[in-house]
Amino acid sequence: MNFVDAVAAAIAQTTGEAFAPREMHSVSGGDIHAAHVLTDGARRFFVKANRADRLPMFEAEAEALDALAASGAVRVPHPVCLGAVAGQAYLAMEYLALHGRGDAAALGTALAALHRQPQARFGWARDNWIGSTLQPNGWQDDWIVFWRDARLGVQFELAAQNGHGGALQRDGEILRAQLAAFFDGYAPLPSLLHGDLWGGNHGYLPDGAPVLFDPASYVGDRECDLAMTELFGGFAADFYAAYRAAWPLDTGYAVRRTLYNLYHVLNHANLFGGGYAAQAARMTAQLLAEIR
Repeated sequence: MNFVDAVAAAIAQTTGEAFAPREMHSVSGGDIHAAHVLTDGARRFFVKANRADRLPMFEAEAEALDALAASGAVRVPHPVCLGAVAGQAYLAMEYLALHGRGDAAALGTALAALHRQPQARFGWARDNWIGSTLQPNGWQDDWIVFWRDARLGVQFELAAQNGHGGALQRDGEILRAQLAAFFDGYAPLPSLLHGDLWGGNHGYLPDGAPVLFDPASYVGDRECDLAMTELFGGFAADFYAAYRAAWPLDTGYAVRRTLYNLYHVLNHANLFGGGYAAQAARMTAQLLAEIR
C-alpha cells in the first residue's frame, strides 16, 4: 500500500467514514515537514509528513493540540490520526481554511483565557520540539530553575557545541547564575502555553475566528507566549489591547520579554547560524546591564 492509500485508510478507520482521496496536493508553509491536503471532493484533511523516525515529533504535536483544545479557550485543528507507513511518518488533521486577517481582539481574549486556567507545575510530561530542536521538559516546581536549565541552559550548551563561544558564553553563564534578579517581586503562575507563538502559527477562519496551530506546548510563565508574539514583527494592536484588558501584564514584562525571547534567538542561532548568534550576544549583554 502506498503512502496516500495508507493514510486514507487510517483516516477512514479513525473517522468511521469511507475516504478515498481523488487528489493530494502539496501546500507551502512548513520549514520542517512536508504538508499536503487530501480530498475526496466532499471532505479534506491536512496531512504533515516526514521521515519515519520523526514520528515522535508528530506525537508530541498531537498531544499539544489535544491539550490546547481541551482547555476550551482556543481553537486549534483537531488531530485525526498519525503513524508511520511506507517509510514516512504522518499526522492527519482537520482541514481549516485559514486567512491572515480576522478578529485579533478575540485572539487576545482567548489567549488570556488559556493562560488563566490553573496548572499545577511547570514543564510538560514529555519532551517535544521547538522547530527541529529537541525541547527537554519534565516537571519542575521552581520556574527559575526550569528556565535556567531546561531552556537557556540547553540552548547555550548547543551554541557552544556549534562554535558560538566568547562573550556569548561568558555572559550567558553570568545571566543564568543571576536569573532570580529578573523575578524580584514577580512570581509567575503556571500557564499552559502554545510555546511557539510567532505570527506564522496563527490564522483566522472565514468568519474571523482565530486559530492557533504548530504548538510546542508546555506549562510556563504566560509572558513567554506574549514575548514571542513580539519577536518577529508583532501581532495586531487589538490583540495586545484585548489580552491586557483580560489580564494585565506585570510591569517587569518589558525586561523579561528580552529574557524569554533570548531562548528563541539562541535556537535560531543553533538552527540557522547567520547573525542570530550576534543578536543573542547583544540580548544577553542587554539583560546583564539591567541588573548591574
